[in-house]
Amino acid sequence: MDQKITLRHGDGGLHTNRLIRDIFYKHFKNEILSGYQDSAIFTMEKGRLAFTTDSFVVKPIFFPGGDIGKLAVCGTVNDLAAAGALPLYISTGFVIEEGFEIEKLDAIAASMSRVCKLVGAKIVAGDTKVVEKGLVDGVYINTSGIGRVHEHFHPRPISSGDEIILTGSLAEHGTTILLKRYALGLKGDFISDCNPLSQIITALGDSMKHIKLMRDPTRGGVATALCEISESHHIGAIIEEDKLQIRPAVNSVHEILGTDPLYFASEGRMILVAKKGYGIEIVNILKRLENCCNCDVIGVFNNTYNKICIRTSLGGERIVSMLENQMISRIC
Repeated sequence: MDQKITLRHGDGGLHTNRLIRDIFYKHFKNEILSGYQDSAIFTMEKGRLAFTTDSFVVKPIFFPGGDIGKLAVCGTVNDLAAAGALPLYISTGFVIEEGFEIEKLDAIAASMSRVCKLVGAKIVAGDTKVVEKGLVDGVYINTSGIGRVHEHFHPRPISSGDEIILTGSLAEHGTTILLKRYALGLKGDFISDCNPLSQIITALGDSMKHIKLMRDPTRGGVATALCEISESHHIGAIIEEDKLQIRPAVNSVHEILGTDPLYFASEGRMILVAKKGYGIEIVNILKRLENCCNCDVIGVFNNTYNKICIRTSLGGERIVSMLENQMISRIC
């Protein structure tokens, strides 16, 4: 097998067929994909479905805690989770630069396969395009996903007193990408939090009826996600700074750089809005999950406020605004 991608891998002929067979079918093989048809044919269960799509162009492609393949599947799985849906079927499209190493492509496909097996999803359709060197930066991936929405999840308006839950610490993906990309030489245990979150749906079960809204704080971080929720629901909130968990190494980086971790992406965290009085119950359930052990109620929505405010550890309050200028690009 060739060591690098060439333009002939994208010409639709023998070499394309071998690439698909030896890389993608090897890792993604299932009874639907193996049909060699132009479209996947499958039977849908009754109930509500969620459908989402996203494209991933992260730089660097490989980073501590993951790679573009893991990120692409986790991103789609988590977008479905934010809709209260468990993933069923995923499609993927690759745009690969001429000269890209096939060994790396194999590793990326293997990452995608591992996440799919973990969450019980299947990649059932895909596409591969090879472009001339310089037109893309290695490889770009698009993933789309279909999931089944939990019967007890019904998004609805937020009221004063509804509680805001965050499932873990902040800014670990964005900070890891920043350090890896620019080789800033700062030492520490930096690793992306990139992980699938669909287990939240399964763990909550009937308690999903107490969840009004979910949002994963990716680009723009927790700050922007909360501001978007506040703006769309016409209600402010007060967040307790002491409840926001930031790993010491991550916090040190932002103190040195003068950046705010509230605006840096997490790829394995979820914001949940629980009905007033149910926050602790939800937290106690989620804390049993490996990726949610630091889950906590970080604040409440309150009609007294018309924006997102943070009560600082010194007792003051400051307004949190939506991200205006991106601090770091190509994080997902």
